[in-house]
Amino acid sequence: MKRATALKVRNRALVACAAGLVIAVNAQQAAVGADALRTMWEESRPEYMATHGSWETVELDPEVQLNAIHSALLPTGKVLLVAGSGNNTHHFAAGTFDTVLWDPATDVYKKIDTPEDLFCGGHAFLPDGNLLIAGGTRKYEVLADEVTHAAGVVTLVNDAIYEQDTEVAEGAIFVDEATGLRYRVTETKTVAPVTKLENGGKEPTETKFWVEAVEEGEEYVFEGEGHQLRLEGREMAGLYGQADTISLAKQEYHGLDSAYIFDVHTESYRPVDDMTKARWYPTLVSTEGDDILAVSGLDEYGVFIDHGMGTTELFDVETGTWTARPDLDRAFPTYPALFRALDGSMLYSGSNAGYGPSDQMRTPGIWDLTDNSFEEISGLRDPGMTETSSSVLLPPAQDQKVLIAGGGSVGDAEGSTDRVDVIDFGAKTITPAPDLQEAARYVSSVILPTDEVLLTGGSGDYRGRGDSDVHAASLYDAATGEMTEAASPHVGRNYHSEALLLPDGRVMTMGSDPLYGDAENESAGSFEQRVEIYSPPYLFTPGERPVIGVTPTELEPGTTVEVPVTGDVATARLVRPSAVTHMTDTEQRSVELGVEATDGGVRLTVPAAENLTPSGWYMLFVVDENGKPSVGRWVHVP
Repeated sequence: MKRATALKVRNRALVACAAGLVIAVNAQQAAVGADALRTMWEESRPEYMATHGSWETVELDPEVQLNAIHSALLPTGKVLLVAGSGNNTHHFAAGTFDTVLWDPATDVYKKIDTPEDLFCGGHAFLPDGNLLIAGGTRKYEVLADEVTHAAGVVTLVNDAIYEQDTEVAEGAIFVDEATGLRYRVTETKTVAPVTKLENGGKEPTETKFWVEAVEEGEEYVFEGEGHQLRLEGREMAGLYGQADTISLAKQEYHGLDSAYIFDVHTESYRPVDDMTKARWYPTLVSTEGDDILAVSGLDEYGVFIDHGMGTTELFDVETGTWTARPDLDRAFPTYPALFRALDGSMLYSGSNAGYGPSDQMRTPGIWDLTDNSFEEISGLRDPGMTETSSSVLLPPAQDQKVLIAGGGSVGDAEGSTDRVDVIDFGAKTITPAPDLQEAARYVSSVILPTDEVLLTGGSGDYRGRGDSDVHAASLYDAATGEMTEAASPHVGRNYHSEALLLPDGRVMTMGSDPLYGDAENESAGSFEQRVEIYSPPYLFTPGERPVIGVTPTELEPGTTVEVPVTGDVATARLVRPSAVTHMTDTEQRSVELGVEATDGGVRLTVPAAENLTPSGWYMLFVVDENGKPSVGRWVHVP
């Protein structure tokens, strides 16, 4: 471990030197400087901070700076920042994969050995507080203008080789039966033997290969079902290749089938069983019984995992193994926003990261895991702009309402929406909430202990194009439905940005991956590696924060516990920590506890419903009558 030399810039601290800042510049620059100083002065006033909050920028030591693609608050209070290759092709080629563990309480950082490229995988907490991370990047995309050789997937059907595995090595050649054109295999794979059935029959095996034309030329391109190829040197009946498309089109990212657990005690990754399907951009979410469901993504060859192709699989937390669930096949766009509901179903807001058909599974609804049915809920405003939107299970989780904010149209099309709607999954209705201050994609949403939701950042166009980062934040009150303006963040956040609640009640924001570095879209953008931390208004209002005393670590559902507290308590919440990427955070939820005052504190009742409080670690917050929360205390719900 080492302590980072962090440069912390507090807006209010800068004001002290503002009066002495006199620089001879032209009139326009002076006006801009004066406006900035006025803003700094305004934001530094105690009455402003007590209403709007305050932001603090943190620049990490260069040794631990990384492109934060994934972020998770662990039950040790430390923040896991995962870059993998960090959307950097050079890092990917060099096998340079990064993870940093930061303790915000001590400002100490630790670099973690990262075994594979976990860039753009999925994650979910396990009941013991460890973090399951599955999927990632097997191969980077190749843009159409960089594709020189026609390429695609060939499926080798084996109806000829029995008893033993056989290897097809990298460099092997498939020959097109119709044209005689040759395609080279780019990887070595083992082909399983024919499966013998108990009734005396047999079942062929299928193995997919990525192939490239041996030479350049459009004559190698074809499209159409059932194109047949033979494996050169292994010509035999019952062993043949099939392909639908070989093209010179853009090659999408290829997904990983690897899965790891980040162990919070050893602070290291350990491998678990591989997934049944490779996935890039998947969503992981806990189910009734606390096993983990994995859905959607791009497969090992960058093909969207569509309905009927083994879309869904389940991780058994007891055995550490994955099982395909064809009975739950459902084709969501990548990184779908799914939330575990009271009855064990999945609440889907429509938010997603984009890959997949534009007309498929982009409407909010309820996914019933008992029969794989899906009930749509209509009425969402700007329904064509759910891509790169943000969704959060509103507090308290008992209400079964989800807020969806911002978003853009499919792909890299221009524009975004300022829409904020609330989906009531109990009433199966959608109602408008106050709109965002500005239309934006990539808005971060974070639940606070006070039942407010911080909505911050984003950009008006795709990946901040045209210098469109939105420097605005709002606080949405889930109880009243009101939206108030918060202090403006100073660091722009667009694609690949995240935000999460810290145990002390502040919000940490990180990441941002702009496509361009200027308003004219002429220079390449650079990844934002600074961290910015938001202190909500409740940290600046008069009075002391309530303090939670020694509390039982285990809180059994359906039980009541005595908790010593200093100060009057109005509400109590169990807040599950975040594990967030690409605006997708299936973990974040705030559960209301029953509160009864006692002589030395409060008596808290934990709801009995299993699906309301998935097993795992939570931050216990109490909030006084003035809306001032305690520091969170870690407790475990078995």
